[in-house]
Amino acid sequence: MADAAFERVFLVVLDSLGIGELPDAEDYGDRGSDTLGNLARARPLRLPNLARLGLGNIRALEGIPPAASPIGSYGRSALASPGKDTTTGHWELAGIQLSRPFPTYPHGFPPEIVREFERRIGRRILGNVPASGTEIIERLGEEHLHTGRPIVYTSADSVFQVAAHEQVVPLEELYRICQIARELLRGEHEVGRVIARPFTGRPGAFVRDQQNRRDYAVAPPQGTLLDRLAEAGVPVCAVGKIYDIFLGRGITEHRKTRDNAHGMEEILRAAERFARGLVFANLVDFDSLYGHRNDVEGFARALEAVDAWLPELLERLGEQDLLILTADHGNDPTTPSTDHSREYVPLLVYAPRARRGVNLGTRSSLADVGQTVAANFLGRGHSPRAPGAILEKGTSFLDAIL
Repeated sequence: MADAAFERVFLVVLDSLGIGELPDAEDYGDRGSDTLGNLARARPLRLPNLARLGLGNIRALEGIPPAASPIGSYGRSALASPGKDTTTGHWELAGIQLSRPFPTYPHGFPPEIVREFERRIGRRILGNVPASGTEIIERLGEEHLHTGRPIVYTSADSVFQVAAHEQVVPLEELYRICQIARELLRGEHEVGRVIARPFTGRPGAFVRDQQNRRDYAVAPPQGTLLDRLAEAGVPVCAVGKIYDIFLGRGITEHRKTRDNAHGMEEILRAAERFARGLVFANLVDFDSLYGHRNDVEGFARALEAVDAWLPELLERLGEQDLLILTADHGNDPTTPSTDHSREYVPLLVYAPRARRGVNLGTRSSLADVGQTVAANFLGRGHSPRAPGAILEKGTSFLDAIL
């Protein structure tokens, strides 16, 4: 830490904010997906602060012209790993590239998995279909109230989700059920995450309880950015679902969040109390509330809310701070699909004393972000591999912005 170029790094993931299809998008059924580009064409976006950082300099975006003198550096990153799910994207940001994607279940889980799950939990289930979280509880919530059967559903993401009303299945019982699912789903059926999705309310007015959501992820391979920082004694503050994605490994403290607004509040609180290290945050509403529901207006307003919040964060950044804004995959709300999309993601980098207007180009992997953070805190002297490479994957762009 003594030789770190920046004492603090704020890595903020704008969940699902893609910026154009990857070359292999057609293999995933995502030809034409362009989350940010299609959003800007569908609805004028007011993003003056992101534009100042260089958002419009990454590529042509309707209504977001390139800044003549951007205050940040800009580029885009490809997802090098196969797949397009949350776990894959976040792991790659932390320096891990997968050789095979996590399994997905576009037609629901196979009968043998469902039968064994029901046997182990002592209950029959409802659902076992791909669906959005709000749609499935609206459709099956009342039957769940009458029968007590938990609702199982999935999505294009590699997830096994269990929804239950808190007055029908208490939280601790829901968590126990999800732990059973996590133990069951191994080998060829090892999904990226099992997610407990509690909800409250009554028919016609059910509400998901985001605060008590719980994710049961697959343990990431050893050697992530967070592992390396922990080995070196560098503190890590996780905001949002980061803690769950990495099973808490390498994380010093964490703050669960209800929504984007709460996440932004927690990032600002971290800026006040966290003296050094990495603040790793995820703002999830773009994906969970708007992308999966094809809600163009909601997505746009959420993005504008982050833009309006940015000046407050920038004001709290000192001379020894670095901000990195990026994403983990796409989720285009303008296409018929309600699934994640295989896209490039934006990369915006700002520090009060960093170079401005650097075109970081097209990065071949999200792991470049993790490698940059590792290079900042750990430096070349810690490398067991190639000079400057602390993590297994990724190329640092630290020198380019200093």
